[in-house]
Amino acid sequence: MQNTTVLYIPIGRKTFDIETAEMYRNKSIHWLKESCSKVVAPEQIITSVEELQNFLDSIKGIEIDSILYQSVTFADGEFMVKILEYFTQPVIVWSVREPSVGGRLRLNSLTGGNSTSNVLRNQQHPFAFVFGNPDEKALQERLLKQISVMRVLKALNELKIGVVGEYPPGFFFSQANEDELKEVLGVTLHKLDLQEAFKECVKIPQQEWIGEVERAEKQVIGLNRNDETVTKFAQFSTYIKRHIQREELDSLAMRCWPDFFNDLGAAPCSTLSQFTEDGIVTSCESDIHGSISMFILRELADGNAPYLGDLVHVDEEKNSVVFWHCGAGAYSLANPSTGATAGVHPNRKMGLAMDFGLKAGEVTIFRVSHTPDGYRLLVMKGNALDVEQPFTGTSMEVELTTDVTDTLYDLMHAGYEPHFALVYGDVTQHLIELGRLLNLETKVYV
Repeated sequence: MQNTTVLYIPIGRKTFDIETAEMYRNKSIHWLKESCSKVVAPEQIITSVEELQNFLDSIKGIEIDSILYQSVTFADGEFMVKILEYFTQPVIVWSVREPSVGGRLRLNSLTGGNSTSNVLRNQQHPFAFVFGNPDEKALQERLLKQISVMRVLKALNELKIGVVGEYPPGFFFSQANEDELKEVLGVTLHKLDLQEAFKECVKIPQQEWIGEVERAEKQVIGLNRNDETVTKFAQFSTYIKRHIQREELDSLAMRCWPDFFNDLGAAPCSTLSQFTEDGIVTSCESDIHGSISMFILRELADGNAPYLGDLVHVDEEKNSVVFWHCGAGAYSLANPSTGATAGVHPNRKMGLAMDFGLKAGEVTIFRVSHTPDGYRLLVMKGNALDVEQPFTGTSMEVELTTDVTDTLYDLMHAGYEPHFALVYGDVTQHLIELGRLLNLETKVYV
């Protein structure tokens, strides 16, 4: 069941077969209530604009994730124009099949959906169209995909990212223009001072930070709670978590090197790992668009933790690439043969960092990318292999679905950023639809 609130508005006209239309409505609402956590709907088909206005007035204040407009019979554009007076969210337009062929056209639902889609296009309002009856599996799958994408689109428009420190020298791809970010994706930023965090976090008494150590011990193998770097991980995480709660942050983009090593005396990786594991996706090197990419994947993958890594190795014989990073990876992503093991940063030799290979399985690879021409999306698909850990830190070898050499050269010539977000499962079609709704160029390798 999807954790989402759907506004279902069935529309019809009494000059058509309203009895059959009601049958469609009953089946539709029954399936929706089984598939979505909350459905807001009228008790019968709405047959006039006045009825529609009364219903919309009655639900004012209810938080809606997506709007499902079912043209159960033909209806003109007045209904949708009225809805757009109340809501700004994208709309899913649903037409059902004619109940019989021959004789009277009983519903004319498809023309109703066509008319409504025309209104939405001319109003420049984002929408999707679906066609089929509520008991059809293909229709159900398409609707669930659309509802999921609409929910994520709304979450994206409400996303508030905590940016902890500026991006490292030369990591220009990690920055973002705040005005453009808000205009195109709806995302806002909240800046936090990294040096202030270092200064204040070490003052936090043990009884307030020990919970972070106890939480890590539940999943991290080989964690030494007496290690000074473990203490600093817990202190820093506690300090940042207070800001997350106070500012209602949804994700983080955190500067890591060289400051953590030089000024705090600990690796940042464990904080990134634990936050991402617990639902606050956190990118390293202050990569704002990397954090957005991780957030979108997590939302589309039902809360499963994403990963962010560099593309560091190519094996033409296996048609595979390796994604790696220094030691940040959500605990649940570890290969079950080893589990999430504690280690040190592979270059700085300082804890606390994760050191494990990631588990096998189907993966989606994604990036919210930015160029001087604006935003674009990158969507790829692959299969994470069950292999020995490729490199120290956290890493995974992925067999691509496209030719690895051609793909590599395409990525480099197109100038994509070196951080790639991954999540287990196939949400490629969701991402393609998200790109369509955002009206963004979307490059697909599947």
